[in-house]
Amino acid sequence: MSRQEAQQLLDVLNDPKQRDAFVHTLTLMTRGLPATTTTPSAATQKIEPVLDLGLTSLRHQAVVYAQNFLGIFANLAIVLRWARVQIADPTARHMIFEAFTGAFAIILVALIVEYGLVFALRGPLVRLTQRAQAREIRRERKTDATVNAASGGDDSRQIRADDQRRQVETLRFLARIPYAFGHFLLKILPVAAFLGIVCAATWLISWSARGTTVTLILAESYAVARMLYLFVETGLAPRSPTIRLIPAGNATAHLVTRWWNVLVAAPAVVVCLSMLGEVFELSPRGTEAMIRAIVLAEHIMIAAFIWRIRHIVASALQPSSAGAHSIWNFIGTAARLWWIPAIFLDISLWFVWAAQLRGGYMWIWRTTGITIGILVVSRVLAVLLYGWQDHFFRVNPALAARMPELQQRADRYYPFARAALTGSLIFLTIVAITEAWGLHTVEFFLRNTFGSRLLGAAITMIVAVTVAVAVWEIVNVLLNRQLNRFESSNQATRATRLRTVMPIMRTVLLAVIVIIVTVTTLSQIGINVTPVLTGAGILGAAIAFGSQSLVKDFITGFFMLVEDAIQVGDWVTTGGVSGTVENLSIRTVKVRDIDGDLHIIPFSSVSSIANTARGYNQIVVRQQVDLSENLPRVVAIMAGVVKEMREDPIFEPMIYSDFNDLGVDQSDSGGATLLGAIRTAPMMKWKVKREFYRRVANRFAAASVKFYTPTSYYTTPPGVPMHVLGEQPGAPADAHPKAPDQDPGEASAAPAG
Repeated sequence: MSRQEAQQLLDVLNDPKQRDAFVHTLTLMTRGLPATTTTPSAATQKIEPVLDLGLTSLRHQAVVYAQNFLGIFANLAIVLRWARVQIADPTARHMIFEAFTGAFAIILVALIVEYGLVFALRGPLVRLTQRAQAREIRRERKTDATVNAASGGDDSRQIRADDQRRQVETLRFLARIPYAFGHFLLKILPVAAFLGIVCAATWLISWSARGTTVTLILAESYAVARMLYLFVETGLAPRSPTIRLIPAGNATAHLVTRWWNVLVAAPAVVVCLSMLGEVFELSPRGTEAMIRAIVLAEHIMIAAFIWRIRHIVASALQPSSAGAHSIWNFIGTAARLWWIPAIFLDISLWFVWAAQLRGGYMWIWRTTGITIGILVVSRVLAVLLYGWQDHFFRVNPALAARMPELQQRADRYYPFARAALTGSLIFLTIVAITEAWGLHTVEFFLRNTFGSRLLGAAITMIVAVTVAVAVWEIVNVLLNRQLNRFESSNQATRATRLRTVMPIMRTVLLAVIVIIVTVTTLSQIGINVTPVLTGAGILGAAIAFGSQSLVKDFITGFFMLVEDAIQVGDWVTTGGVSGTVENLSIRTVKVRDIDGDLHIIPFSSVSSIANTARGYNQIVVRQQVDLSENLPRVVAIMAGVVKEMREDPIFEPMIYSDFNDLGVDQSDSGGATLLGAIRTAPMMKWKVKREFYRRVANRFAAASVKFYTPTSYYTTPPGVPMHVLGEQPGAPADAHPKAPDQDPGEASAAPAG
């Protein structure tokens, strides 16, 4: 952009009217509409050159990138001309020969010392490997015992066992780090000695400045290549599997280290050329052309290496759930083709660098390395967090012995907690990768209104669900503990009442928790919950008003159950029906009467309940005897029968008291009525009563107890002949002689009872 064009653009942006017209024009252009149908304004006239300038700049950059790429092959001719000149010039040839001869001599001596130290350090390396191997064997035994104890059972326990196994394996690899570091120090020590000898030789021996520089450049390039190789070789440790940090097989470790030994040579050559070109007065264009050619060869070797290990990486990337679902089959197929985008990325890197796109090559390498590092850290962190989660959900054995259901409840929530943890890790990993790629994701979630609202909603939902689950489980644990306390203290009635009410309490608590969590999440997302709550309240009031009887059923039933007024198996009299309670719900009670009919009675129809199965029953004995009978004798007979029944092992637990003589309830012309009571166990009064009357009847007959016998008399009007009941009319009078003591106006009838 020229100075005049920059001034024109600055004038447009400084003038509010022209700036608004500029924005309006750009808006129309983005929508695919013509900028204007009227005469162009002054601002538009100034903007058009700026837009043309932008397109011109893009074309210019494309041409420059193409020229840079094609210039590689032209610049190689400069290297060939420089080589011919150096070879043809005797002085230059002698100078090069002298510099490289001395350098090679010093480096050869240093290499001999290096490999001598390598041979001398084999013993410490072997002892270090043996110590790591012994520790590995002990850890494997402990790992097998732990994993075998955790494996088996349902899917949740199997998932937890797999997580625990991965955690143990990850910790085992992390525990190898000190041994690997020691291995690296022992391996790098000869390289350090090599550098020390070279530096000391160049300092002690009188040499030309050019020869010293060449020696140091070659030595430093070799040292850099060796350190890069030893860094990867320490991670793979092909000859020492017990200190291997990267999970790979022995064949894979040997393969990768061999290829790495070749691939690491290219950076060393690049360093040499970039420095030696300046020493021997090679033009920068020629040096750059050689470096690009070497980098091209490096990328070709990397592509060959990717092709060589494509099957190994594909097998490692195959998901464990392959074949279970179509999405996993797709992921497995994509994993088998990983080498195609990898080779494409490798070749694209070289084209980007060769075309000299500003910062493109380093940006791709940097983002790729950071992405791989983020994925590795995420994987290690996931394994460790999964193991910590498994430890958190594992109930203490002492506590599990007291409450066996606690571990089962924890296992129930483990898959959901693991899914939530996996989602959080994936989210954080994606955010970290997008930040590495230059996308400001963190700023979006922290400063953008929509992003912060989404993040706040997710955090609120997680916290709300966690608190809701905690409240739910605490209430359930308290209820179960109270139920166990009632059962262990022989409070069967309270235990039954609590067991009956527990489903209702859990349902109400669950409904409250779901409503609170839903309302909280919706409000956090930004949805106005006031109309929702108002509508729900109005709807609830309308439903309650329209179904008053149903609401009354629920309320009465709840308090009936809470107050333990009735239980399944009780004999009750309610709603005009007597029978056994077969089922209880929050709304109805089902009673089976003695005829076998099932009566379903809503609680709104229950005004009172007579429960025969609570506390005790009482038999009220009413015995009517003749007035001439000895009443204490009759009472003694009944008391003796009750005493005899209490000594019977069958009836002894059914009878709570002896015969309680309540005296004479009534004495008149109909005889004397004796009143007494017998207290029995609940629901046993009928059986005791029938047995009591059976036995007392035999005792009364044996003791000739006199009972009152009612008699009926019929009278006839005066002048009407008397006849006996059952006599045929018109029968002779002498057929039925009159009793000597009978009143002539009366006739006796047959006894009625």
